Parts: sequence; structure tokens; C-alpha cells
Amino acid sequence: MKNRKENNPEISGCQHKNIKKDAGFYVCQDCGLILDENVVFEGNLYFSDSDSQRDYERRIRISDSKALQDPIIKEKYERIKTLEKWFRDYESDFTEQKKTIDLLKSYGIGLNIDSIKYQTVKDRYLKYNKYHRHTYQNMVIIFLAIVWMEIKDTTNIRIESFIKASRELGHKVNKKMLNNAMLKVKRTEKMLNKKYKNVSDIEKDIKNKIKIVFQKGLNVIAFEKVSDQIKTEEQFNKLKLDMMLMVDEYLINISYDHLKNLNYKAFTAGLIYYIGQTLDKERKIFTQSLIEEITKFSSTTIRKKYHLLVDILGDPRK
Repeated sequence: MKNRKENNPEISGCQHKNIKKDAGFYVCQDCGLILDENVVFEGNLYFSDSDSQRDYERRIRISDSKALQDPIIKEKYERIKTLEKWFRDYESDFTEQKKTIDLLKSYGIGLNIDSIKYQTVKDRYLKYNKYHRHTYQNMVIIFLAIVWMEIKDTTNIRIESFIKASRELGHKVNKKMLNNAMLKVKRTEKMLNKKYKNVSDIEKDIKNKIKIVFQKGLNVIAFEKVSDQIKTEEQFNKLKLDMMLMVDEYLINISYDHLKNLNYKAFTAGLIYYIGQTLDKERKIFTQSLIEEITKFSSTTIRKKYHLLVDILGDPRK
């Protein structure tokens, strides 16, 4: 191979930089020379595949070893290992979270977490984690938020001190992130604790809300505004009581299907006008303009709900 290289000027002048393995041989793609596996050209040493992999791993270990001699890099490396362990365990148990609590207590900021609070933190965290598994960083903030929610009412620690200690443990968190996490926890717990109601219970709740809004609407009407149509304030108060009794009678004939997709406040505005039209002498009291003023709904909305009630209950004047 040596003689061939010396006799061929093309080969002797080639730097052999474009090398590829072809059919088990290393071949220069520029001059076509077939190279031995262990021949050195321009500082490049060709090994077998297994030797190349071992050499690569050895160089990586050497570089890692040199990097870890730097105290700053070593500290970051140890922190990353701790966080990775935290990430692996957060879905299965509470081991690393307990260590985090112990570390927070050791910072001397007065963190008071007894066995009862610890158990509460654990239960709330695992319950949240069961239904809402997110990325590791999100779950760290959720955990810190739950810890703060448990201690904030019984401690003199400022939230800034708590956040500073958490950051020194390697957790990226600020005040806004902690507040948002607390809101998420509260919303989730409210959703999980919410009892599902059947249709009859939902219908009853809607009708009770309608009665409350109806009564508030009537109470807003001052006697001075209707003094031209009714003589005394006592008569006006009696009229409002009679209208409240009429609400119960009419709501009995209104099913849940009519209420489930409606704005119950707008529906109540139409109901006030509808019941007002059932009156004889006092019919002129409850005009659309008066109801628009007390309910803040437009006359168009009031008329729509009135006609809906006409379709359900019939003409109020008959």
C-alpha cells in the first residue's frame, strides 16, 4: 500500500479527510485508497466501532471529572441529582417532599409544621397529584403552595422568606407563581368536594334563586315611584307580598326544561312584568320602563322573557 501511495501522485497528495466505511473497509472518497483500520493519517486514528464507543465514553468521564472539580459546578450537579430524584418520586410517594419540608425547617425561618400539619400537607398534595399530574416543575410549585397554605395563618414568616428558602433549595418560584398555584389547589379541591346533584335538586336551586331575585327587585321599588297608582305604602307592601305568593304558584307550572338554559335573572325580570300584568287595578304600576330601571335589563330582554312565559303559562290577562 505504501508503494502504491508513493507511485500515484493523486494518492500521495491526498489528505484523506473524507473517509467512509464501505463493505467493512475504510475508503478515502477523494482518491479511492483503501485504508487499514489502524493507519494514522493527519492525526486521525481509526478504531473499530466498539473501541470508538469506549473511547467516547472515557473522554466524557474525564470531562465530567474535570468539571466536578469546580465547586460551583459540583454544587449545581448535586442539586440537579436531588431534583431528578424528587421528580422520579413525586408521582409515587412522599419521600422527597418530606425531605424538602425538613430542609425548609432547617433554614431557621421559623417554619412550624407539626405532625398534624404534615399529614394534612401530604393528603392534600397526593389528592391533587392523583387527579392532576403535570410537569415536575409545576408539581413542585403546587407542593410549596400547599405547604404555605397550611402554615400562613399560624406563622410569623413572611412569604418572601419562604420563597427565598425555596429558591435556595433549587426550586424556581416567585410570589406570583405561588399565588396562582394556591388558586389552582383551591379550585381543584372545590371541584373534588362538590357533590353532584340530580335534576330535581338543580331545579329547586334555580327556583329559589328566582324567588330571591324577585323579592329583591320588588323591594327596590320605592313607594314614591308608584304613589300615583296606589294610595298608601301599606297597600303597596301588601301587594308585594301577594305577588311573592303568586311566584310560588307560577313556578310550580314551570319545568326544569324551561329553566336549564336561561339566565335566571333575566327570566325573573320577565316574570315580574308577567305577574304585574295579571293584576287588575295595579297593572299599570309594573311598566316595562320601571322593571328595566330596577333590574338593569333592557325592554327587549324583558319582552322576550315575557312572551316565553306567555307560551308556558298562558295569557296573564285571562
